[in-house]
Amino acid sequence: MPTTGTKRGWKSALIASACTLTLSACSGAGGGFNSAASGDFQLETVASQNASERVRFLVMHYTAEDFASSLRILTQPSPYPVSAHYLVPESGDPSYPHSDLRVYQLVDESRRAWHAGPGEWEDRTQVNDQSIGIEIVNQGRCHPPVEMVAQKAGEEVCFFPEFDDRQIELLIALSHSILERYPEITPTRVVGHSDIRPYQKVDPGPRFPWEQLAAAGIGAWYDDDTAERHLENLRGNTSSDRDSIRRRFARWLSDYGYGIDPETASDEDIGLYTRAFQYHFRPWKVDGEVDNQTRAILLALLEKYFPDKLSGYSEINTRVLAELQPDE
Repeated sequence: MPTTGTKRGWKSALIASACTLTLSACSGAGGGFNSAASGDFQLETVASQNASERVRFLVMHYTAEDFASSLRILTQPSPYPVSAHYLVPESGDPSYPHSDLRVYQLVDESRRAWHAGPGEWEDRTQVNDQSIGIEIVNQGRCHPPVEMVAQKAGEEVCFFPEFDDRQIELLIALSHSILERYPEITPTRVVGHSDIRPYQKVDPGPRFPWEQLAAAGIGAWYDDDTAERHLENLRGNTSSDRDSIRRRFARWLSDYGYGIDPETASDEDIGLYTRAFQYHFRPWKVDGEVDNQTRAILLALLEKYFPDKLSGYSEINTRVLAELQPDE
């Protein structure tokens, strides 16, 4: 029961209680205006078209801890505080207190959670300011931790457990709810922690079911036939040297959204960003090498989501490009 003793306090408490009943209500949705107390002034509202949603990205993480430890780390003060908007538990976790899996909301969507650090995607830095973060209980881990390893892919040994089926069902339902409220989160803006911070993060790792999520309408995935077509075309192009191939691949990564600078990236930089891309889109072989299959997958993604960017790529069959253009 509210204890304010006023009609306004009672009403606010009732609304707050109602907001806890559904994820889709009262969580920073962009459909309306916040009411302003108008005791001393009259308020007129004119909707400006010169605005956009704060939320632009959806970032997936794994916790690397069990549920109880994850909840404590994400909600309690510490020397290195972290948080996320949502926490999705795992079946069979002895530290989880309920018989059924429930989504935990830890930070209101209207507020900034501390989950992405200085992550970069598209032309944006500080992804924390523009994203919703979901932590998924999964005890993936690397030895030594990735952030302690020199900037070279493959120097750590990582273990990636499978994700729980029921957990992924909950994640899909939660993600659908979020995407309905934030139309600016397009498929290529649903990313992993490793996509936006490849130097320090590998989560959610190669066992995260990105393809399954994309099939459910969450995030991006390529078409197999398109990737195969690009692969056949790349196999016939043997004139380029390794450095120019990797440099062009860095440009493609940047065009897709990765925060790599193709002009200044070192060979180690390209290896790390390539590994991040493979964690997401070629999880069966993550080695940081810019091989033909990795290139073909990225070209297939660019063709699907950013076809206007393909015309400047020498590796692209111009006849195929012409076929992609809509009829005049």
